[in-house]
Amino acid sequence: MFWRRRGAVPAPGADDDGSDPFLPARMAMVRDQIERRGLTDPDLLRAFATVPRHRFVSSREAYADEALPLAEGQTISQPFVVAMMTAIARPGRGWRGARVLEIGTGSGYQAAILAELGAEVVSVERHASLSATAAEALRATGYAERVQLVVGDGSRGYAAGAPYDTILVTAAGPVVPEPLRAQLSPDGGKLVLPLGGRGHQELTVVERRGDEYTTRRGEPVVFVPLIGEWGFEE
Repeated sequence: MFWRRRGAVPAPGADDDGSDPFLPARMAMVRDQIERRGLTDPDLLRAFATVPRHRFVSSREAYADEALPLAEGQTISQPFVVAMMTAIARPGRGWRGARVLEIGTGSGYQAAILAELGAEVVSVERHASLSATAAEALRATGYAERVQLVVGDGSRGYAAGAPYDTILVTAAGPVVPEPLRAQLSPDGGKLVLPLGGRGHQELTVVERRGDEYTTRRGEPVVFVPLIGEWGFEE
């Protein structure tokens, strides 16, 4: 298949003997859940066909078309939602070498997708236990070198690594956090986040050009709340 990663030996999802029993399920996920819903960028499809989602979530339904529970009351979004947010967040110059800030590490799956696409990722998670589990999964799949994990208040971003070409928030906030706006690259930096109340949000994109910001709202979504100084109270 055209999107299989070249030169990956062993493949990230493979067992010790080099086989990957989840490969058919992963290919079906890409074909039926992502490509058939209109996301056809070859690099995006290749990344989702390569990253072993089952290494980041313990459920047997790892490739199902649904969100799945994680520890600490968090979730991993359904594959299409991860793909849609990744497509929307794509920097104008492409992913290769892009500086990306992810808010809400969760399982580490989204960070692995970004790393597979060629981005340099900083991922902030408020739950130390989730960050530790994600670190193990990223090491096991070969993405740890491209992902820096930070434990802290994601609503404040991570100023030490700024500016970022893209900031991707995987939890819902009531407002656009000012620190995240400030940490965007002034050369077309893009912030993607679910914006709204606890039970309903709209996927929102903020783009920065110099000191000018433009905001547009899109698809209705439901994410776990962003907890922190610029998010919801715990």
